[in-house]
Amino acid sequence: MTGTASAFWLVTPGRGEIRPVALPDPGPGEVLVRTLHSGVSRGTETLVFRGGVPESQHAAMRAPFQDGDFPAPVKYGYLNVGVVERGPAELLGRTVFCLYPHQTRYVVPAEAVTVVPDSVPPARAVLAGTVETALNGLWDAAPLVGDRIAVVGAGMVGAGVAAILSRFPGVRVQLVDVDPERAAVARALGVDFALPADATGDCDLVLHASATAAGLTRSLELLAAEGTVVELSWYGDREVSVPLGEFFHSRRLVVKSSQVGGIAPARRGRRTYADRLAVALDLLADPVFDTLLTGESDFAELPAVMPRLAGGELPALCHLITYPTGE
Repeated sequence: MTGTASAFWLVTPGRGEIRPVALPDPGPGEVLVRTLHSGVSRGTETLVFRGGVPESQHAAMRAPFQDGDFPAPVKYGYLNVGVVERGPAELLGRTVFCLYPHQTRYVVPAEAVTVVPDSVPPARAVLAGTVETALNGLWDAAPLVGDRIAVVGAGMVGAGVAAILSRFPGVRVQLVDVDPERAAVARALGVDFALPADATGDCDLVLHASATAAGLTRSLELLAAEGTVVELSWYGDREVSVPLGEFFHSRRLVVKSSQVGGIAPARRGRRTYADRLAVALDLLADPVFDTLLTGESDFAELPAVMPRLAGGELPALCHLITYPTGE
């Protein structure tokens, strides 16, 4: 055995703790990774922390290296960056991203890690999973040069979408959120900002990521005739009303789902999951994505930090977890 590590577990909905975990020796084709940083996805992960995953979605919502089952006890998470300490020679000492929970060290197959480009700092690389979700959503949305686009919901995914769209030539991009303080996020990303009541309509595309019925309704209102809302939100066990009366049919509007668990159909035959993640990591060379890192805590503080994130006391986008050196 390699020894022990420490991992964050959700013990019961609303309460987590750090537990010791036995580590096996890495076998042929496996790597031992020492975690540098992990990230808390304030949307999906805090929903899991509250116990909000509906029973019908327990299998679909499993993270790749999850231990335990919903609602609890469960070890859950998927934004992890570390250094390979043992494994194939070509990976030794390399900084890698892995869809692994919050844990100080772990052993996984070598093909489960992706080398982080030298141009991407390890802390920023925890955003790879979020940027991959945003990228997949844009593959589903297929924006065109000159489009008028709104992104409703300035959380991790919405801000990630806006950051990528800010590079598109000739588009009008507006980030829409109920929190006026998110104007600073939009400004840092290089896009316009509006409160929902003030948002500019006549949009060709709206990407919705607020995870609220009000946000989805406003997204439909912002569309031009025959426009499309791409739904990126995950609502968990909440029911959501969609306004399909009034102008929905007369303006021939479209609501289209997007989910990172499957590659967008427009790219499915030509891109693998590894290809998509590699593109996301390449995008993260741009320091503008540091805007999405809005807080930092030590790993030992995670049991106290998670309730504050889930309850909104810490209004973070991505909250960075930093691990002690040598553990």
